[in-house]
Amino acid sequence: MTSTRRFCPPLRSLIALAILLCAALLAQAGQAFSAPAVPAEGSLGVCSAILYDLDRDAVLFEQNADQPIPPASLTKVMSMFLAMDQINSGLASLDNTTVVSRLAARTGGSRMGLNENEQVTLEQLLTGMAVSSGNDASTAMAEYVGGSVPAFINMMNSKARTLGMRDSYFVNPHGLPAKGQYTTARDMLTLARAYLHAYPDALRFHNTHVLNYRGRVNWNKNPLLGQYPGADGLKTGWINASGYNLIFTALKGDKRLLAVIMGAPDSQLRSIEAFRLLDAGFEVCSNEAPTVVAALDTLPREKYHPDIRKNAREAYHQFAAADRGEGTQTVHRAKATNRDKQAKAAATTKSKKKHVEKAARQRQNNNDGQAARRVANNAS
Repeated sequence: MTSTRRFCPPLRSLIALAILLCAALLAQAGQAFSAPAVPAEGSLGVCSAILYDLDRDAVLFEQNADQPIPPASLTKVMSMFLAMDQINSGLASLDNTTVVSRLAARTGGSRMGLNENEQVTLEQLLTGMAVSSGNDASTAMAEYVGGSVPAFINMMNSKARTLGMRDSYFVNPHGLPAKGQYTTARDMLTLARAYLHAYPDALRFHNTHVLNYRGRVNWNKNPLLGQYPGADGLKTGWINASGYNLIFTALKGDKRLLAVIMGAPDSQLRSIEAFRLLDAGFEVCSNEAPTVVAALDTLPREKYHPDIRKNAREAYHQFAAADRGEGTQTVHRAKATNRDKQAKAAATTKSKKKHVEKAARQRQNNNDGQAARRVANNAS
């Protein structure tokens, strides 16, 4: 008898075939599976990077800086720039309110936590965009500033052309995956430099570590905040096709550096390379190293241990009850405990009452028995 097993491919082969088919379909749709490739001879373990000295108006370092990469949530810097333009022109103010639309409330990915029809101020939206990387907040801001999301996207691309961002195109206001949306590290540097020059006070949004919006707690994913001395911004970003991106800036003495990293394979390496790049840049600024590349050669990755969960723990300590819903749970537990105590007390009281009544009945029976015996004795 011939076994049918020889005619059936092994399970692992079937799984592998399914993966290959999915990969082919996704490739046809223009979707990437992973972060862009890291240059083999690069000084940093990321696809693309650029470092800029704001005081000397000079690029100190670049690596593959013109590689097109999806911006992910770095997009929100452009959206915030346009919002600040609106406020600066007098057409809006930070305390203006807007009603959250269904479209904004249903925008997925990272969220601030907006609900349909609730009112929110522009200041809250800006904070939610910077700290929570709220896609819902970005959509709400786009609708307020542009009148509609498509009109706002036109404003974004017009602004990009005005700034000289020749290798960027925006399709949405938040950075969620979208066909045809791309930028480069150099263009993101151009954007961030103009943004900080026009609105240096906007750093207060980007330097906020934790946001508690109506009980929904979010924390800033920028690993430099609270860990790298003088770091006070700017924006993280991630989608599968872009890898881990970061626009970051730090002030040391009177020197401010601004940098962009794009296409890091993971968040930990993104953090380490950001630390290394800033250290190398400040060494050049203080004449401790001739070039950033030379400085990087003396700064091994093993030296750095950034804590990418630091802001999450800060959020936990500040708003533990709100973050985990413990406030409500504690009230419920307290009420339940009180109910249990009351029930036990009532049961104890009832038990005691029954015991007393039983004892009283027993005494009455005893008395009745003694009286009957006395009557019987008297009768005899």
